[in-house]
Amino acid sequence: MNEKINKIISVYKRDGFKVTAQKIFRHLNYVILFKHNPRYFFDFKMNYQKYNQQLDEILNSDYDHLVVWRGSFGWKVPLFQRPQHIARELSNNKCLVLYATYKDDKTLTIEKVKDNLYLINFQNQRFADFLEKKIQKLNKPKYIQLYSTDWFKTTNDLQNFINQGYKILYEYVDELAPELTGTKELSKNITSKYNFCVKNPKDALIVVTADKLYDDVRKVRKDNIVFSSNGVEYEHFADVDKTKVPEKLQKILNLNKPIIGYYGALAKWVDYDLIKYISKNRPDYQIVLIGLKYDNAYDLSKIDELENVHNLGVVDYKDLPIYASKFDVATIPFLINDITKSTSPCKLFEYMSASIPIVTTDLYECRKYKSVMIGKNKKEFIELLDKAIKMKKSKDKKYFALLKKEALENTWEAKAKLIIDGMNKMEKNN
Repeated sequence: MNEKINKIISVYKRDGFKVTAQKIFRHLNYVILFKHNPRYFFDFKMNYQKYNQQLDEILNSDYDHLVVWRGSFGWKVPLFQRPQHIARELSNNKCLVLYATYKDDKTLTIEKVKDNLYLINFQNQRFADFLEKKIQKLNKPKYIQLYSTDWFKTTNDLQNFINQGYKILYEYVDELAPELTGTKELSKNITSKYNFCVKNPKDALIVVTADKLYDDVRKVRKDNIVFSSNGVEYEHFADVDKTKVPEKLQKILNLNKPIIGYYGALAKWVDYDLIKYISKNRPDYQIVLIGLKYDNAYDLSKIDELENVHNLGVVDYKDLPIYASKFDVATIPFLINDITKSTSPCKLFEYMSASIPIVTTDLYECRKYKSVMIGKNKKEFIELLDKAIKMKKSKDKKYFALLKKEALENTWEAKAKLIIDGMNKMEKNN
C-alpha cells in the first residue's frame, strides 16, 4: 500500500492534481468495470463449449515451447516495442505465445493475432482458471514471462508457477531504478523478484539487453543467461514511401533547413543542456523531438521556448518510419548515468534501417557499432552533427552500406532466436 501511495505522490508532483485525479478515476473504473465485469461470467457460461474446443485446438497444436506472456504492456498500443516484437518472433519460431492483454486491447477472453500468438484476458478470472487447468495437463516446456519492472507478480506467485511445472522467462531489460517505475523509491516487490530469479538458475532463464546488465547477473550466476539486446523490424523502416509528408512536419520542411531528429521518451535521462547547446550554436538546425513526456524533466528544461526546437508529441509506430525518413541526422542525446549505461536503444537499430547518419552521446551500447558517430562532449557532438549532415548516399557508400549491415545483424527475429536457444539449452541441462 505504501508503494502505491508513493506512486500517486510522484504522479501528483509530476502531473498535478487534475491529471492525478483522472488517472486514479481511470484505474478505479478499470478495477470495477473491467476486472470485475459481470459480462465475463455470462459469456463464459454461454460459450463454454466453444472455448473448450478452441483451447484444445490451440494447446494441442504443433509447437516446441509454450510462453505465457505476463509483461504488463498491452498489444494494441501506439508504441509497438520489444514486448510485441519478441512475442511475435517467438511465435514465428515454434513457440505458442499467450500474451496478456490490458484494457486498451478490449479482448473479452481470447483473440488470435496470428498462428501461435493469441491475446488472453487474464483478468477474466473464470476463463483464466479454465485455461490454466488445461495448461497444467500439457507435457511440453512452458514458461511464464515477465519483465524486471513488473509491479504485479510476487515471488510467491513465481514459486507457485514453478511448482506447477513452469520455468521463468525473466527479461532484465533496464537498470532497476525508481526513475523507470515512476516512484520515489524502488518497489521491494521488484527487487525481491530480481533476487529470486537471478539466484535461481535452475528455474529462471535470465534475458539481458546490455553488457552492464549481463555483468550484474554474472556476479551471481554463470548459467542460463541470454544476451539479447533490442532489435529492429528492418523492412518497416527501410521500405518507406518518401513522397509522403506528415502534416506535423510540413512547416518545418518548408524552412528548408537541416533536421536533427530524435524520437523516444522525453525523460530526465535526455541531455536537455546538450539540445540547448545545439540550438544556440547551430540556429539553422531544426531539432525535431518525437515522444511521450515520461516525467517533468522536459517541461522543467524549458526547451520548448527555443525557436528551432519542435516537439511533435507521440507518433504511432506504423507512422514513425515516414517521420524518420525526413531526418538529416538521427540522434540519441542521453546523459551518461546508471540508467543509460544499461540502455539498449531500439531507436538505434531503427535509425540504421532507415539509413540515417547517427550521432549519439557516449552510450555504452552504442560503442559497439561502427556506424554510430559518438560525441564525447558537447563540442565534439556538434562537430559530428556538422559532418553527418554533409553525408550523402551517392558519395558515402561505405557508411550507408555499414548502416544496412549493422541493422540486418540486429533484427527482432535474430534476438528471439537467441532466447529460444537459451530455452533449448536450459531444457537440455535440466
